[in-house]
Amino acid sequence: MSLAAPLTRTTSQTLKGYVALTKPRIIELLLVTTLPTMVVADRGIPGLALIVWTLVGGTLAAGGANALNMVIDRDIDSIMERTKNRPLVTGVMSPMAAAIFALGLELASFVILATLVNFLSAWLAMAATAFYVVVYTIWLKRRSKQNIVIGGAAGAVPVLIGWSAVTNSLSWTPVLLFAVIFIWTPPHFWALAVRYRDDYQAANVPMMPVVVSLRRTTLEMLVYTVVLWVLTMWIGPVAHLGWIYALAATILGGLFTFYALRLYRHALADTADVAEAMRLFHFSITYLTALFVFMAVDVLVRHH
Repeated sequence: MSLAAPLTRTTSQTLKGYVALTKPRIIELLLVTTLPTMVVADRGIPGLALIVWTLVGGTLAAGGANALNMVIDRDIDSIMERTKNRPLVTGVMSPMAAAIFALGLELASFVILATLVNFLSAWLAMAATAFYVVVYTIWLKRRSKQNIVIGGAAGAVPVLIGWSAVTNSLSWTPVLLFAVIFIWTPPHFWALAVRYRDDYQAANVPMMPVVVSLRRTTLEMLVYTVVLWVLTMWIGPVAHLGWIYALAATILGGLFTFYALRLYRHALADTADVAEAMRLFHFSITYLTALFVFMAVDVLVRHH
């Protein structure tokens, strides 16, 4: 009995470690954008099997990419307070084991998407992984203050996968949806980077709040949110969405801009604090989730 308990704990910790490698919270957000995109593409609810295999394939691809990111970034993860408990820092598994696990997820993702969805979706998923790992993690993250701006493109690919899963093609609508997430990413992530500015500085990672003033950072965040607001309004006519989406996009865009403006005004007065930045960060997640949910609701209400 005394030997079994430690064994169980070790096994449990290892399993939790492998799950943590995939960054489940990030994957949740990716899935929240993928499924509504499929509904918009189908003008209704796609077949259950297609939904399941698209989400499973997308989850595996994103999980593998996140795990490879942790393998590459394990040195700076050990420095930063926010990431010091990640499994490769605490030694739950070896970097080689994590890399093999990640590549196994990528292989499984490609096989599932290619055989049960379509080849376009499978290749888009692999392209997103390659971009996230090579362009963002290896090339840009430690070299450029525009790291998350350019690297954020990888997180926008799931909408392309969702659309292509249904139509086996791409069009202007998924391109605009891609642009929405691409433009949403900087204000979302920079808000978090304001909170962990000291962490990134200690790790020598040139996130925007580290290398420029808080005033400049919050101004850019505000500009991105205004552009995002305009872009979301453009999607309505292009994607043939109605008043439900238009109302939601108007209100949500207004609120996002309000939070960004408030943070910027605090920065101008040199009174900005991390609590204000985190309010914007948390709302940005609510914003993206609600925006895509209302896209799906608009389609389902008006076409059924």
